[in-house]
Amino acid sequence: MADPKESEKGGVELSTPNAAPPTGTMSTRRLRSEDYNDYSSTDVTPEGSPPGGMNGFAHPESYQRFGETNGTTWYQTLIHLLKGNIGTGLLGLPLAVKNAGILLGPVSLLVMGIVAVHCMGILVKCAHHFCHRFQKQFLDYGGTVVYGLESTPSTWLRTHAIWGRRVVGLFLIVTQLGFCCVYFVFLADNLKQVVSAANGTTNDCTPNRTVVMTPTMDSRLYMLSLLPFVVLLTFIQNLKVLSVFSMLANVAMFISLIMIYQYIVRDIPDPSKLPLAAAWKTYPLFFGTAIFSFEGIGVVLPLENKMKNPRQFPVILYVGMTVVTILYISLSVLGYLRFGADIQASITLNLPNCWLYQAVKLLFSFGIFFTYAVQFYVPAEIIIPPLVARVSERWGWVVNLLLRVALVSVTCVLAILIPRLDLVISLVGSISSSALALIFPPLLEIATYYTEGIHPLVVAKDIAISLFGFVGFVVGTYEALVELIAPATTVVNGTSVMVQ
Repeated sequence: MADPKESEKGGVELSTPNAAPPTGTMSTRRLRSEDYNDYSSTDVTPEGSPPGGMNGFAHPESYQRFGETNGTTWYQTLIHLLKGNIGTGLLGLPLAVKNAGILLGPVSLLVMGIVAVHCMGILVKCAHHFCHRFQKQFLDYGGTVVYGLESTPSTWLRTHAIWGRRVVGLFLIVTQLGFCCVYFVFLADNLKQVVSAANGTTNDCTPNRTVVMTPTMDSRLYMLSLLPFVVLLTFIQNLKVLSVFSMLANVAMFISLIMIYQYIVRDIPDPSKLPLAAAWKTYPLFFGTAIFSFEGIGVVLPLENKMKNPRQFPVILYVGMTVVTILYISLSVLGYLRFGADIQASITLNLPNCWLYQAVKLLFSFGIFFTYAVQFYVPAEIIIPPLVARVSERWGWVVNLLLRVALVSVTCVLAILIPRLDLVISLVGSISSSALALIFPPLLEIATYYTEGIHPLVVAKDIAISLFGFVGFVVGTYEALVELIAPATTVVNGTSVMVQ
């Protein structure tokens, strides 16, 4: 059986060539070796080479990965797992619960959290299976899918197995660039609100205080104003430098979350008027936002492969995702209880317009701004190097910068075309996150173990999860597009002015 890497030669690759990185920049080997071209990580991780040790999900006694001893500890892995799952989607979950209902929403979040973690476990188990079978040190998401397709009894799937890597890479690109679009809308909406309320901002943070909003330019113009600064930020290609910005962003967002929590737990009104279950027409929008928030499956294999003792990873995965799920459910329920029908697409926009909470909005915006560069690094490293390789070395750096400008501009234009944060999150979640997190892993398990014998109940379970993800993909995308093309006559808690 051909190695997935070797079988790609001669075709269009979605992964970055294994050339040595330029002097002064850090290779993508932070999470992977030269043969591990998984760009699914959405954050910068600690230094180190592939760890030694045994795997934890399947066949722990069967094979061993050899490497340097400076892999990540269980604590570092847990922190990076949390960072890879907590982002802007968290702030949109209160509106998502409104779209599902005060009872149906948190129950659905819990179920989706359990299913998402189960799919992460499936991915790791299948990767371990093929590592043991073909004596590989480790595999990325795309490589695991390639081996899975080559293991099926279908001749057509085996012949076209390389497309498994390309499809996974495509969805990773769509997901990461979708995150970047969300960041543009988030930054513009929060900055617009801060500027509009600037003249009336005081130290009085009482919730009933009314602030007269000063007319300001449209949020789309804020996005255009941010574009040059974001472009300059993405010119930073050194991961060591980006790691500093990533750390600052994480600190800023952590402080902001603490301030948000301490505000929403106070003065919660009577929840009896809130519907237990919302209209089914809005539930697909909940699905898109929820699965967008749980899209952390891309960081699982890189983090597990990076540990000093990978046998600890199963416990870390379940503990970390339990914390994430509790955080999601608590903020979404408390946020909806606190603001009710007035909840907006980002809970930061519901905070009082006093100096303290204006600072919280700016602090979170500061974190999101620098997180853009980290998220953009993933698609940039997949798309740009193969194109730069087609030109002479003399013009390589010019083409590199021009492509970065073009990609950032594309995310800005898409954000301008869809200036509602709730719809952008729902679209990205429904289109790409559902495929990576719910549709592919169960099908991969069937493909991996079908010829070796797999229980019919496992097959039925995997088909049910994939169908659930596919239905959410279709219906969630459809409802988001319908709301975008023909919005309701009233503003549905969008964060931008809707053009009727």
